[in-house]
Amino acid sequence: MKKDYIINKTSKVQEKESKIEVINGATYIDGILIVNKTYSLPKDFIPNNTYEKVTKETGMCPLCINIDAYNAFKKMEEDANKENLKLWIQSGYRTYSYQENLYNRYIEKDGKEKADIYSSRPGHSEHHTGLSFDLNSVEDSFIDTNEGKWINDNAYKYGFIIRYPKGKEKYTGYKYEPWHLRYVGKTLAKKLYNDGNWISLEEYFDITSEYKD
Repeated sequence: MKKDYIINKTSKVQEKESKIEVINGATYIDGILIVNKTYSLPKDFIPNNTYEKVTKETGMCPLCINIDAYNAFKKMEEDANKENLKLWIQSGYRTYSYQENLYNRYIEKDGKEKADIYSSRPGHSEHHTGLSFDLNSVEDSFIDTNEGKWINDNAYKYGFIIRYPKGKEKYTGYKYEPWHLRYVGKTLAKKLYNDGNWISLEEYFDITSEYKD
C-alpha cells in the first residue's frame, strides 16, 4: 500500500483538523474515501471486500458492493419491508470503462455541460468505489414515493447518506439525487443527516468538487 502524502486541514463544519491521505492514488479524509469532480480514482481501482467479487468481466454489478454496505442495505431493506415498502439496488458498482461509455452516451444526448450536472466523468464516479448505489427509480419523482421519503428520513440510521442532497449543488457539483446512497458508517451518517437538513461531504470536510477543465 503506497501512501503518497498526508495533509492536515481544518474543516469549517467540524471545526477541527482532518487528516487527508492519498493511498494508491485514492484520497481518504479521516478514513472516508472521497470521490467527486476534484478527487478521482485510478483507472484500475478495484474495491476490496465486496459481497460479489469484481472480475475483469465486470461492467455494472448491483451487488459488487462493500460487504458492510451490503449488510447495512439488507437490514434497511428488511425494516422497509415491515413498513410495506420495497427497496432494491438498481445500479451498484461500475468499472471505469462502463462509466466512460455511459458518460459519453450522455454527452451525445445532452452535451458535455449538461451531462456534467447529472453524470460523472470516468474515474470520478462514486459507483467505482463499491460504496455507492442507486435505489429503485433513477427519477426525480423518487422522493415523492413512500420509499423515497422513508429513505430520506431513515437511511442515516444504517450508515447511508443522500450523497447529493437537495440545494447542495454548488458544493457537490451535481443535481439533487434522492436515489443515490453512499455508505459512510452510522456515526458520520448521523452527523450529515443533521436532523433532516442534510450536509454534503464537501461541506463537512471543506473540500471542492470541480473539474480542472
